[in-house]
Amino acid sequence: MMRFGQGSEPPLSPQVVEEGGEEEEEELSGGEESDLRTPSGRGSLLTRRGITLRVLLKDGLVEPGDGVLSIHYLGKKFVGDLLNDGKIRWVETGQIFNSPSAWATHCKRLVNPAKKSGCGWASVRYRGQKLVQYKTSWLHKYQPSADMSLVSEGEDDEMGDEEEEEGKTAVPTDDKNRKNKPELHDISLVPRRGDRERIPVRYCTLGTRDAARDPHTLVELSAFSAINRFQPFNVAVSSNVLLLMDFHCHLTTSEVVGYLGGRWDTNTQLLTVLRAFPCRTRLADRDSASAVEEEICQNLFMRGLSLVGWYHSHPRGPALPSLQDIDSQMDHQLRLQGSSNGFQPCLGIICGPYYHGNQGVASTITPFWVVPPPEQRPNDYGIPVAVEVTYVQDNFLTSDVLNEMMLLVDFYRAAPDLVQFHQFWCPDTTMMDKIKGSLSGHAPKDQAYSQILEHVYNQLINTH
Repeated sequence: MMRFGQGSEPPLSPQVVEEGGEEEEEELSGGEESDLRTPSGRGSLLTRRGITLRVLLKDGLVEPGDGVLSIHYLGKKFVGDLLNDGKIRWVETGQIFNSPSAWATHCKRLVNPAKKSGCGWASVRYRGQKLVQYKTSWLHKYQPSADMSLVSEGEDDEMGDEEEEEGKTAVPTDDKNRKNKPELHDISLVPRRGDRERIPVRYCTLGTRDAARDPHTLVELSAFSAINRFQPFNVAVSSNVLLLMDFHCHLTTSEVVGYLGGRWDTNTQLLTVLRAFPCRTRLADRDSASAVEEEICQNLFMRGLSLVGWYHSHPRGPALPSLQDIDSQMDHQLRLQGSSNGFQPCLGIICGPYYHGNQGVASTITPFWVVPPPEQRPNDYGIPVAVEVTYVQDNFLTSDVLNEMMLLVDFYRAAPDLVQFHQFWCPDTTMMDKIKGSLSGHAPKDQAYSQILEHVYNQLINTH
């Protein structure tokens, strides 16, 4: 059985900056923070301004740290430290800001003096995620019955600022009105107000295993250097592997799984990933899983390849491993190594095609590995670490890859969770535009591949 089971010199003393105008979030007193969780604390306190960084720190949704905050605005990047009292220290100058809006307004005015406000909670990111998402998570946790329309207070201003933040051209009025058309809100992949955001946690916060912990909790990846290790193997991945894997993950709103075939060279300690083998089956369909895996096993044998890893998708979320993924990866590594004393690595890859935190239309693809917990703490989770990979561009699209793509189209053709490629991913980008744009990043050197892929895309459109 083959189954294994994402300037200027600092002042002499810190300077507290309180600018931010009407956008400034007012600090709450300790009593008011406590009242936020009680029914009597609803009303005006249950707004965006009622939840401050100090509240998020107090309730453990964020942690203080150096360089954990960032702003990207018109090509400029600003980095800040989150202090224990909820204030922000700008790394470059050491200035202290009372709120995200104050810091964002100050930084943006340096780039664009005409900027009137900072829209801080939509502009400032904590460990890569927008702070506004942490506000939503706080309300889900402590006020699940709250009117979620209150969460979107000032949303239009923040969305406009977000477009400017990314350096995009302003959306014409007609296009803005187009956002209100029904078809743009019928897309199952567009996050709706009230969808729960899965906020990644740091590994150091996990501690000993806890059966009550949500197995779908996402965990940030560590670097090998951060745990005083060297990456024990090198990895090279074919661009055709990425193309087929990315294509598979784009087809459905449900999670998909596949295997990776390649070769392991013990002399050079190089793991070469040469083929992706999508599992054309449902995760819950155990009856067909055995037949699918047997077919993949035969394909590996016929091509003289070994099983070297697996991939799966997080359709709407960050391409980071969950606690369940960490345990699965650890199990895969042990199974591949077998009873022999020799070392053979097993590569895990997570693909996030439809996460709106991704940059542009490209999927986030995350190769990872799991380091066993320290011997003195055997009940801890394994440590998920980022794997450095060399991507090798293939010269052409092979017939094997094209055949797999067409088989996937046939498999999902009548599926209820097939992505509707004629609908919109964002106001000016259809789902078809998105998948084309993402796959273009894995394009082979031979430009003739585009005609072949166009045939595949036409088949996708004809599935609707």
